[in-house]
Amino acid sequence: MELISDYMTDDRCREMLNELTRKTFGFDFDGWVKGGYFEGDYIPYSLAEDGRILSNVSANRMQFLQNGIEKNYIQIGTVMTDESYRKKGLARKLMEHVIAEYESDCDGIYLFGDLSAYDFYAKMGFRIVNQYRYFVKEEYCKEKSGDRFKNISDMGDDMKKRYLERVRKSFYMSSFEQINKYGLQLFYTAGLENVFYAEDIDCFAVLDEEDCIVLQSVLPGAKLDLIEVIRRIDHEGDKIRLGFTPLEKDRYITSSELYDGAEDYRLFYRGEELESIEKDKLYFPDLSHA
Repeated sequence: MELISDYMTDDRCREMLNELTRKTFGFDFDGWVKGGYFEGDYIPYSLAEDGRILSNVSANRMQFLQNGIEKNYIQIGTVMTDESYRKKGLARKLMEHVIAEYESDCDGIYLFGDLSAYDFYAKMGFRIVNQYRYFVKEEYCKEKSGDRFKNISDMGDDMKKRYLERVRKSFYMSSFEQINKYGLQLFYTAGLENVFYAEDIDCFAVLDEEDCIVLQSVLPGAKLDLIEVIRRIDHEGDKIRLGFTPLEKDRYITSSELYDGAEDYRLFYRGEELESIEKDKLYFPDLSHA
């Protein structure tokens, strides 16, 4: 059994990882890498044998501007073990390796894990911290003005190029903003089905729909009040959730709710810096999850 890592641009090794991710999670990385969106911040650590990967734990270098201060975190993701090799300590071995590799060089390590795995992560020194999610107050959801956001998937290559450039450089709309978001944001939005544009305010938005409209990302070309974005979302409901933490100046149109991850997952962390997530009522952006 061999430990291999940092191999995403190696077609043979990446395909081994793809085989396990397809089997475990139902996706692979080929479109992301071949499309040119991978930029090196996602680093898999895998145990391989006889041409296949048996277990994997990936480290994601995450840079955030957190209340005006730059923080460097490591997000652990894609934790998986082939079904035939589970309960042999492989994932634990990889977790210990990743923690030892990064802990002294970052402000904290975190992951989103199933609550059923609580004992496993607790034994690895992780604790649980809650987040706060933000919702636009009902009276502001009903305000309408200006151009409506329109999907850009049929607007041609020039519009896609503008969107890619804006992901790299835009005015921040969050007090907990991922700085190096290009790779992960394009992992979720490269197909453009969820990317919209409002011409009069020169602003891109990523919109999703769950039990309500979810505004996951806002990418303006100039400073912009959040209410101007909300007024241009074409919807009939009275509820909009934000997939990020709004700036302090925009919080008057929102209400916050303690979010523990519900029944499906929890936010696990190592490092005192990450205790501020709950204390400061922050929320890891939806599009920053690896």
